[in-house]
Amino acid sequence: MPPRLLVAGGGAAGFFGAVVAAEACPGLAVMILEQGHEVLGKVRISGGGRCNLTHACWDPKELVQAYPRGQRELLGPFHKFGPADTVAWFGDRGVETKVEADGRMFPVSDQSQSVVDCLQKAARAAGVVVRTRTAVQALRPREGAWEVSTARGPLYAERLLVATGSSARMWKLLGELGHQMVPPVPSLFTFNIRDPRLEGLAGVSVPQAEVSLPALGMSQSGPLLITHWGLSGPAVLKLSAIGARALEKVAYRFELVINWCGQSPEAVMADLETARRERPRKKVVNHSLGAIPQRLWERMVQQAGVAPGQTWAQLRRKEMTALLQELTAARLRAQGKSTFKEEFVTAGGVSLREVDFRRFESRVWPGLHLAGEVLDIDAVTGGYNFQAAWTGGWLAGQAIAADLAKSW
Repeated sequence: MPPRLLVAGGGAAGFFGAVVAAEACPGLAVMILEQGHEVLGKVRISGGGRCNLTHACWDPKELVQAYPRGQRELLGPFHKFGPADTVAWFGDRGVETKVEADGRMFPVSDQSQSVVDCLQKAARAAGVVVRTRTAVQALRPREGAWEVSTARGPLYAERLLVATGSSARMWKLLGELGHQMVPPVPSLFTFNIRDPRLEGLAGVSVPQAEVSLPALGMSQSGPLLITHWGLSGPAVLKLSAIGARALEKVAYRFELVINWCGQSPEAVMADLETARRERPRKKVVNHSLGAIPQRLWERMVQQAGVAPGQTWAQLRRKEMTALLQELTAARLRAQGKSTFKEEFVTAGGVSLREVDFRRFESRVWPGLHLAGEVLDIDAVTGGYNFQAAWTGGWLAGQAIAADLAKSW
């Protein structure tokens, strides 16, 4: 039976949309075209192989704050299919989820394969056909249908769902169809920093820091991790997403200010005064402040000009001020970026003005649906990008099923 719905892209949004459409309209012939050798590849590797399925944020107004691009457009869709619906959908099919302290949600199994197996089982049960190693070469609208050219020959269908992510080839094809394509730039990346204060400290982290970009008026808070190449962790990744386009314009060379304590300078100064009062004979270098790891503390003390044998009682006002500066307003220079491979996301894609978000359908070509990273939508790390994929796939699948059921 020839397909009535073709889905270009076997990732989260496309696969989910195909299953939703097939389940909503039993007997509907649906085919997924995936250019790689397997479907759901990104789902498999996400979250370190655990799959950060969604985020435990149940209020759509709060949820959209995690999307630097797509915030306004996703508000309505999240009311129709949000994180609670995602949890219920997978739960009904045997994938129980759990919430971690930071709100991220994973399968109880801690295995992304649980999610992959669930989706593939649902696809088989609904009769969805999957073709791997089948790259889309051209898209041609026909009278009430679509012609999709592949190396294995042309295919025809009444409806087409494009969910190929940040595919340069697909973006070119969509541009040729008349869509305005927002140029891609990386989002969710780490900062390359060469600074003596960080050398040899790879793996050291603080639980709550604030990272600011003074020139851009941006800041984010959260855990911060020192790596071999600079800085990573949720605070940096969130900041990279929010500043994706601005940072690309300055070639990823910029100054950042770090508050390692995540507290006000006044509060940290009070802690320093307390330490000086309660540990007068103790060496400053041997007693870190709060949650600052000892190795990082030693580097800060050195940078502040405190001598190795100096005690808290011997600290002068000048040295206290310098130490406060290192703790709450350390200035470093970034000289580039590195891809955070498990969560790599691209900002860019089909202009959001050209999409009907009630149906995730093109306003340029009715009958063409778009979901996932093919749209100019992206989010900070934490399961939010997958949620946008599930939401887009669900609404597109429901709309397609309803339309095709009318002409059964």
